[in-house]
Amino acid sequence: MQMAVVSLQPGQTVYCEAGKFLFKTTNVTMETRLGGPSGGGGQSQPGSSASGGMGGLLRQAMGTAMQAGQRVLAGESLAFQYFTTQGGEGTVGFAGVLPGEMRALELDGTRAWFAEKDAFVAAESTVDFGIAFQGGRTGRSGGEGFVLEKFTGRGTVIIAGAGNFIDLNPADFGGRVEVDTGCVVAFEEGIRYGVQRVGGLNRQGLMNAVFGGEGLSLATLEGDGRVILQSLTIESLANALRKAQGGDKQGPTGGLFSTNAQ
Repeated sequence: MQMAVVSLQPGQTVYCEAGKFLFKTTNVTMETRLGGPSGGGGQSQPGSSASGGMGGLLRQAMGTAMQAGQRVLAGESLAFQYFTTQGGEGTVGFAGVLPGEMRALELDGTRAWFAEKDAFVAAESTVDFGIAFQGGRTGRSGGEGFVLEKFTGRGTVIIAGAGNFIDLNPADFGGRVEVDTGCVVAFEEGIRYGVQRVGGLNRQGLMNAVFGGEGLSLATLEGDGRVILQSLTIESLANALRKAQGGDKQGPTGGLFSTNAQ
């Protein structure tokens, strides 16, 4: 289980998703807010005057409410925690929620990054946070891919995943790769994400779904850009824990007809 230890200079701010904070030094203040930075350059500091007077404050409030509503639809926490150091260098520690790897993504303002909704750990306040919905059809087929978190601007974003990370570029493999929907962690803007059915509703397609354990769909990633995959899915980890505890015995159908052990 990896963790990120972040050194903050005076005046610097980093924000994280609720539940990812581990520890901090005493000169680092912590504030909980509804919503992350959005709209170019981060969220105004408490007590500062937003541009445009009352109109700017109203737009900011509406943006925060919209972002909070999107996160509720995504099944995520409403709140973010903000950390700012005062009176010297400060230190803050963060971690993901599953045993695995962490990665710092450096945004230079030219390309956005998209991450699955459980990958985000923390980011600089200069990085804007948003929600990107993939559409009803893709969402129903892709599971985790229905809701993606979008990061723009300049600065560092820290993500986490289960198991080990695998980096690849679809352009190195003919421009397209097909992936288990639970293995996608993050990808750069310019990569086209989709979901396709594994075979047809025929004998072989049903064999893949029932006995192969892959379900009926695979994620497709096309284009030229960085893609980060994880070697362990949440479903496979949960199944392994259940088996180790003597529950949910699975037969050759991969759990389609499994029953709970009593």
